[in-house]
This record gives sequence, C-alpha cells and structure tokens, in this order.
Amino acid sequence: VQLQASGGGLVQTGGSLRLSCAASGRTFSNNHMGWFRQAPGKERDFVAAISWNYGLTYYADSVKGRFSISRDNANNTVYLQMNSLKTDDTAVYYCAVSRSGRRSTAPGGYDYWGQGTQVTVSS
Repeated sequence: VQLQASGGGLVQTGGSLRLSCAASGRTFSNNHMGWFRQAPGKERDFVAAISWNYGLTYYADSVKGRFSISRDNANNTVYLQMNSLKTDDTAVYYCAVSRSGRRSTAPGGYDYWGQGTQVTVSS
C-alpha cells in the first residue's frame, strides 16, 4: 500500500485548506483511513478518520466542527477539509490506513503511512 498526501501549505488564521491522500497498491473495503498530525517536539496526534465501507467518521475534540473528512471510493482518495484554521493546527499532517475494520485513534492502530504534508497557520 502506498499513500500520497498533498494539499498542505501556508494559510492565515481563519483560513481553509483541503488535504488529499491518494491510496494505491490494493483494494480498500473494510479499512479505516485516518489523518494524524505532529507538531515539532510533540507526539503524533489523531485528527480524524473514516471507515472505508460505511463512511462513518470520527474526530478529535480539538477539530470537531472545523474539520471534515470524506472519501472518494472510485479514486481511493480521502480528503480532510480544514476550516477556521488556528495557529495550533500548525503541524505535519499524515494520512494512514488501518488493515483492521476497528475504529482507532492511536497511531499504533494504523499499518500504512503517507509521507506527510506541512500545514502552517500564521497569525
């Protein structure tokens, strides 16, 4: 499985960005795909995830109401729409795939990772 994340960049506080994660190498059915982020000197934190088959979504409390995760089954792509961005959202964002069909918010629950895309929110 290969994951290619894109869409990061520099944006001002209150702005929006949409991240994409294109998956290749296998067919996804009963998987969860998630987004995590890691700021300098901090641990990798869960942001959002979606179940590939049913489209069930779940979010970290810090992004609820501002971020939205979605998927395009035909193109094996997951998106993270980020609105009302804050300086605290600055981090490298990683997409990941879990082989299991179980919901997980821990990095250890995911098996494949993309290379990360930098999101910087300026004040």
